[in-house]
Amino acid sequence: MQKTLIGIGAAVVVVGFLALSTLFTVHQTEQALITQFGKPVRVIKKPGLYAKIPFIQSVNVFDNRLLDFNMPGEEVILGDQRRLIVDSFLRFRITDPLEYYQTVGFGEAQISPRLSSIGSSALRRVLGNEPLLAVLSAERPRITRTILGQVNEEARRFGIEVTDFRIRRADLPEENTQAILSRMQSERERVAREARAEGAEVAARVRAGAERERVVILAEANAQSDIIRGQGEQESIAIYANAFQRDSEFFAFWRTLQAYREAFGNGDARLVLTPDSDFFRYFREVPMDQRAPAGR
Repeated sequence: MQKTLIGIGAAVVVVGFLALSTLFTVHQTEQALITQFGKPVRVIKKPGLYAKIPFIQSVNVFDNRLLDFNMPGEEVILGDQRRLIVDSFLRFRITDPLEYYQTVGFGEAQISPRLSSIGSSALRRVLGNEPLLAVLSAERPRITRTILGQVNEEARRFGIEVTDFRIRRADLPEENTQAILSRMQSERERVAREARAEGAEVAARVRAGAERERVVILAEANAQSDIIRGQGEQESIAIYANAFQRDSEFFAFWRTLQAYREAFGNGDARLVLTPDSDFFRYFREVPMDQRAPAGR
């Protein structure tokens, strides 16, 4: 009885071992390539439970997800002969495990040298036809799309698909940075000088126009005031003439009083005249017959 139990236990162990060696699982993030003595037999892309011939067939699992590859930074000569240090990366996916296994081998690490070579070649070809301003401006997406197309075209022969290529950084070499910054500063200073010169020219034109308008306005105002003054003097002369014609003695008396006010208005005027001067005729004693009656 004991021997029978031992035999059953041994059979269960053997069956379990055979089952473990026969059955395998492919997860959703994986794809598998079955090889028999190193020769590809079958490709499995759908997840699930599968079986293989134990001890004869082997399961090679490949990742089915997007994989990142960071390219080493390298110095590139642009189309305008300027140098630029470019740091980039790409994303790829293994689409054909069989072709990947035949051209690259097993494992994702073995594709790194090939991706680096393909990416570097495409990067140098495309950037070699582009100026610095295009790489540093809004033209960069167009440039990266061109590089992506060339990299993906060459990567297909390895059973992979490159889905994205990006330039992470683009820096000038240290020895060129100062020279370019100096040129940029000189260019900005030139633009500033031109702007200041144009502003000074416009300001001069504005001031000249304002001065011309001021002269014209003052001339028109002076002419108008002269006209009005002339009209007033004409009316004044007419009034004086009319008053003189009406009562010449009163007019002479009134004009003499005006002369007195102008001569003695300040209180410190001195006149050297003879007492019988006509200027003082109204200061002389008035005859008795010409004096006003008392009480008037």
